[in-house]
Amino acid sequence: MRILLLCSAFNSLTQRVLVELDDIGHDVGCSVVADAEAMRTALDTFDPELVVAPYLKIAIPMDVWRRLPCLIVHPGVRGDRGASSLDWAILRGLPRWGVTVLQAAAEFDAGDVWAHCEFAIDDASKSALYRHRVADAAVQAVLEAIVRVHGGSYVPEPLDYSRPEIVGRLERPMKQADRAIDWSARTAEVLRRLRCSDSTPGVLDTILGQQYHLFGGHEEELLRGRPGAIIARRDGAICRATGDGAVWISHLRKARRGARTFVKLPATAVLAGQLGDVPDRVLALDAVADTKTYREIWYEEVADVGYVHFDLYNGAMSTQQCKRLLDAYRLARGRPTKVIVLMGGSDLWSNGLDLNLIETALHPHHEAWANINAIDDLVGEIIDTASHLVISALAGNAGAGGVPLALAADEVCARPGVVLNPHYKGMALFGSEYWTYLLPRRVGVDRTLELTEACLPISARRAKEIGLVDHVFGRDVAGFRAQVRQMAQDLAHGPDLHARLQAKLAARHRDESIRPLSSYRFVELTRMQRDLSGAAFEEARTAFVHKTPQQPFSHPAADGPVIFGTNTQHRQCSLRRALAH
Repeated sequence: MRILLLCSAFNSLTQRVLVELDDIGHDVGCSVVADAEAMRTALDTFDPELVVAPYLKIAIPMDVWRRLPCLIVHPGVRGDRGASSLDWAILRGLPRWGVTVLQAAAEFDAGDVWAHCEFAIDDASKSALYRHRVADAAVQAVLEAIVRVHGGSYVPEPLDYSRPEIVGRLERPMKQADRAIDWSARTAEVLRRLRCSDSTPGVLDTILGQQYHLFGGHEEELLRGRPGAIIARRDGAICRATGDGAVWISHLRKARRGARTFVKLPATAVLAGQLGDVPDRVLALDAVADTKTYREIWYEEVADVGYVHFDLYNGAMSTQQCKRLLDAYRLARGRPTKVIVLMGGSDLWSNGLDLNLIETALHPHHEAWANINAIDDLVGEIIDTASHLVISALAGNAGAGGVPLALAADEVCARPGVVLNPHYKGMALFGSEYWTYLLPRRVGVDRTLELTEACLPISARRAKEIGLVDHVFGRDVAGFRAQVRQMAQDLAHGPDLHARLQAKLAARHRDESIRPLSSYRFVELTRMQRDLSGAAFEEARTAFVHKTPQQPFSHPAADGPVIFGTNTQHRQCSLRRALAH
C-alpha cells in the first residue's frame, strides 16, 4: 500500500514504524506536521491510500479522516485515552499495558479500534519501555491493522465501555503534583515516580533550596541515610536516601525561570560546587557488583570472554565517559581472554557526542573537539585489536558516531527491533569515528553515500541484507543477550579461533598498506574542525538540545527522501573524494 506517516516529530517510534513498513515492501512517506494545513499539503503531495500516525500530538482534521482511513497509534490498552497513558500505567504499578491502533475521529483516542497488542511492564523507565515494549507492540498492531484495511472486509470495533474487556478509561494529563516524591516512602514507590517521568517531563523536586527536574532513577541496595539527603555521588550521578534505602539520580535540569529554559545534564555537573563533603563512592571497572546500584561503565569476565558494558543515559557519550570506556576496553584487551563483547546498554547502544554537555560548555567548540577525539581514541583502539575477536551487541538503537563504534568490531549483532541512523548530516557535521574507513569496507562507497546522505533510518534486518551488520536474532533484550553470550563462548572455544585472528591481522595489515588508518582520522577531523566552528552546527545543536520545533518536511521513501538539507550533489562529490583519498 501507499502509506503516509504523519507525526509531530521524527521520533524513535515513527522511525521504527517507517523502517518496518519499508522492509515489507510498502510505499512509505513521512511528514512532520505542525498543523492541519500541513497535513492537507502532505496528503496532496504524497496521495496515499492510508495514513498512519505513530506519534501525533495534534488532531487530524475531519476533512482528512473522512477522505481516507487514518490510523492513530495510542500507547494504551483499549479504552485508554489521554496524553499521559504510559505515565499512569507505570505510576500505578500495572503488570501489563498495551498499544491500540484506532480510527481518527472527532474525539481524541475515541475512534473505532482496528487492532491492539498487550505487553508486560517491567522495571524500565518510560522512555526505555517506549523504545522497546511499546515499539514492538505498536509495530505488531499497525501491521495487523494495515492487513485489515487492505482486505476491505474487516469492520473496526466501536469503543464500548460496557464490554468487560475494555479496561482503559479517559485519564487526565499527569501533573507534577501526581509525580511528587515523598522521600520517606519506600524505594519502589520513589522509583515508580522517577520512571514514569523519564525522559520527559522529569520529577520536579527541591535540592539544596533550588528546584530541579529529576531524571534517570536507579535502585541502590546498600547505602542508607536521612530520607531525601544526598548521601553519595558516582560518575555524574547523586544518591538520595529513601525511607528504606536509596536511589541514584543520573541527571538534573534546573526548573524554568521565567522565559529561560535549562538543559538536562549529569547531576553533579548541575550541582557543581554544592556537594561539599558528599563522598564519591567510586567502583572499580571490574568490581563485582552483587547488589543493585548505579554503574555506567563496567567490565565482567566469564571463562574466556570479557564483557564491556556501557549503559549511558540517552546513548550520549561525553568526553569523560569515552575516556572511562577506553579504560574499560583496555582492561578487557589486557586480559588473557579470547573474545571481547561490547555489550552497550539494555535500552540504547550509542548516539555519539553528548550534545547537551557541548551546548552548555564554556567553550562549546573546545568541548566538541575533545569529545570527538575521545570517541576516536576508543574506536581506533577497537579497530587495532589483534589479540581478541571483538563482538558488538546492539540491544538498542544506534545513531551518528554510535554506528561506526559498533562497526569497529569483527562481528556486529543486533536485535530485530533495532534502528540505525548511520549519518551526521542532520547536525551539519562531516562525521568522525573512522566512518570513512568502516562503512565503505562493509557496504562500499556508493551505499555509504546513500546511507550518510539520505539521513534516513534503517532497520537491523535491512542492515544485515546490505552487510552493515552480521547477525540479527533474539526477541527481547534478555533473549538477545543470552544468545550473544553463547555466540561469544562458541567463538572463544571454536577450532578456528586462531585462523580467524590471523586472518583479521592480515586484513588489517593489508588495509594499512593501502591507506594508513591515521589518514582517515586526519581527513575526518580536518573537516570536523571546520564544521565545529560553523554557524550551521551551532544552530542544529541548539535546536536539538532545546527541542526547538524543526521545519516540517515531507518525503516519499521510495523516491529517495531527504530529511535534512537539499544540496546533496555538491556534498556527495566532496564525500566521494574524501572516501577515495
